[in-house]
Amino acid sequence: MRSPRVTRRGSENVEGMMSDRNSLGEVVNVPTRRQAIVGVAAAFGGLVLGSTRAWAGTEEAISHTAESIHLEPVFKASRKRVYEALTDAKQFGKVVQLSAAMKGGMPPGAGPAEISREAGGAFSLFGGYITGRQIELVPNERIVQAWRAGGWDPGQYSIARFDLVEQGSETKIVFDHTGFPVGRAEHLAEGWKANYWEPLEKFLA
Repeated sequence: MRSPRVTRRGSENVEGMMSDRNSLGEVVNVPTRRQAIVGVAAAFGGLVLGSTRAWAGTEEAISHTAESIHLEPVFKASRKRVYEALTDAKQFGKVVQLSAAMKGGMPPGAGPAEISREAGGAFSLFGGYITGRQIELVPNERIVQAWRAGGWDPGQYSIARFDLVEQGSETKIVFDHTGFPVGRAEHLAEGWKANYWEPLEKFLA
């Protein structure tokens, strides 16, 4: 798999998507729902999303500091199999079991993955730490999600887009993640690698 590539636009010294207030040290031996979320937050680097509002018409109101993440991991599986692994709750639950989030502090008893397979439907992953809604689902071709982490303010979402491209017997995911402020894109990119791409590769092997 290729190394993550982060596309930057603008300044680096602003708040980002990862929250540093949670750590694995807060997780004790008897897991509670809050501790499960804390553990996953630490494994993901503590994702925190803010939003930058830009109204058209005035230069002063247009953000020039947005970041985006672009990744192109390749998997030794068909597009159908990759799509199913990302949209079937039972299969993605097995991906979670192989993730850094599970190894780094997410209690085994955390809630199972819940994934709607209809546009507009909800999903809940990693014990409820990652939630959102399916914006567009094109079987074996494309997944677009409104995606958020548990520590974000109500109503704050980013956009995650997965385009599945056939490459012979393999599948490349052309992945783009937008809608978060600058400063923490590297941490988020590592979270995608450690909690999605690497465990997905193991699951599909």
